[in-house]
Amino acid sequence: MNTFLLATGTVALAEIGDKTQLLALLLAARYRRPWPIVAGILLATLLNHALAGWLGTLAARWLQPPLLDWLVALSFLLVAVWTLKPDALDDDARLPARGAFLAATIAFFLAEIGDKTQVATVLLGAQVQPLWQVVVGTTLGMLVANVPVVVLGSRFAARLPLKAARTGAALLFLLLALWAGGRALNG
Repeated sequence: MNTFLLATGTVALAEIGDKTQLLALLLAARYRRPWPIVAGILLATLLNHALAGWLGTLAARWLQPPLLDWLVALSFLLVAVWTLKPDALDDDARLPARGAFLAATIAFFLAEIGDKTQVATVLLGAQVQPLWQVVVGTTLGMLVANVPVVVLGSRFAARLPLKAARTGAALLFLLLALWAGGRALNG
């Protein structure tokens, strides 16, 4: 499967209903300036996912292939289960009073730390190459899921079939877990 398309689809599906999508909606409602918010999401995701993908490639170098494949399979399985749990923003979330771009960049970078899409980026970076396609694909997936929310606001977000999207993302992660497990058995 094409690395770029795999990375894009995985993150786009996993992002539906995620806390960062709720953050995008919150930023859009607060600042009402969609393009600086989108630019902040782009920069934050590129930085965060480049670091995550790089960490994945390091893990791939340090671990023996059979162990890495089993760890990746288990991790994808755990992310599949995690994806089924809806995210919610903390009620006490605070945003800087000025600067939609800066607020979006900082908030998205921090919100992605330890998020399932960041974990997925680490796993993809460990399993598939080239790394630039993983990073660009996961970043595009993040934008595919969040730009409509930012641009169209709460009216669009209220119409998303979040449960169906989470189920689809969980199935995708389950398939990735089976794929990695198959690699572990054959390698």
